[in-house]
Amino acid sequence: MLTLPAAESGRRTGRRMAWLDGLRGVAAMVVVLEHALRPLLPEAHDPVKAAFDPGWYGVMVFFLVSGYIVPASLERRGSVRDFWISRFFRLYPLFAVGVAGMALLTAVGWDDAHVWWSSRPVSMALGHLTMLQNLLYVPNVVNVLWTLSYEMAFYLLLTAMFTLGAHRASLTGALGFAAVAVLGGGALPVALLSAGGAGRMLTSVLVVTAVLAASLAAVLRGSAGIRRAGAVFLGATVLVLLLVNQSYPGPWQGLLILATMFAGTALYRAERGEITWGRAGWVALVPLAGLWLGRDEPALQTATAAAWITFAAGMALRHRRVPAALAWLGLVSYSVYLLHPLLLESVEWFWPEPATVPLGPRLAVLAGVVALLLGLSALTWRLVEAPAQRLGRRLAAGARRPPQGLPEEPPASGKGS
Repeated sequence: MLTLPAAESGRRTGRRMAWLDGLRGVAAMVVVLEHALRPLLPEAHDPVKAAFDPGWYGVMVFFLVSGYIVPASLERRGSVRDFWISRFFRLYPLFAVGVAGMALLTAVGWDDAHVWWSSRPVSMALGHLTMLQNLLYVPNVVNVLWTLSYEMAFYLLLTAMFTLGAHRASLTGALGFAAVAVLGGGALPVALLSAGGAGRMLTSVLVVTAVLAASLAAVLRGSAGIRRAGAVFLGATVLVLLLVNQSYPGPWQGLLILATMFAGTALYRAERGEITWGRAGWVALVPLAGLWLGRDEPALQTATAAAWITFAAGMALRHRRVPAALAWLGLVSYSVYLLHPLLLESVEWFWPEPATVPLGPRLAVLAGVVALLLGLSALTWRLVEAPAQRLGRRLAAGARRPPQGLPEEPPASGKGS
């Protein structure tokens, strides 16, 4: 989570959005702390996780940030094509680095590849290429990649809604997903389409990939009627996956994640004056739904409440200056999110029994891991993320430029391009 890369950088959007970078920076480091507990501070793992789930807190903050800013990015561009060029170059280059890093750890014997990579390689590869692996019952190469499945689902739903002219129904989306989570989250099936053998998984992965590819191509390149049909298939496919084919973390959590992102969008619309704050106040039902659904898991309840309080505090202080270090941490938070499991997996290989190691050396290694992580993140930002984003902007601008001698195309309508 994670940047998640969905959010526009505060450097580009100005000081007005720097508070989002600050939130992402905090969330990223909390996720790192959560994953560092078991390999470096095992004595603290169970007590902390019993009272508060740092990982859930971090990703919920990230999802609120994504919900707040990603639809604004699409609507500001007014072009589905430009939006997807931007998303591709924000997500995939560093995603490839993270996957390659884990493959390297596996090659040197510091980690073990999932057995399905030998028995179900096509399903595993395609599941990751779509970034919907968590909705296709495909185990993640890097454990943190599960959040990107919900990020991708959100992008696809936004694309469908924008194409159909329903993109401003953010509050309806938030309350709708929350209601389904409350009413059916405990009864919805898990991996209904994909579980049951290698052949069934391959069939579901191939069908979903083909339908989404064809639908997205129709939205991007078709006539008005074909675009609408593509949008319907796009949205319907994602909804089916969310309702019957989720795996980890579970149906109600996944539905609550989508509700949370749409709630973030509703808050953005209130801040922009597109809806009243009174109407936007209904999004309070989303965290309340999370608290009720997590009634048997106090750690999830406290994490959900803390994430919303953190985001509310960020909004309240959004006109204040954000410390440069915190804004920078948010800028590289996607790298921090994707790279930290690789470092911690390495530590775990060297210290398979951390409780037998004195606390002092473990704390020193934790500090070293954080320092190395920030250095690597600065490097991948400079060498991977920033160049990829610049390339994406150039390609989007080039795609908009008409051939020489032809008139400029008219501004995009509210239904995409």
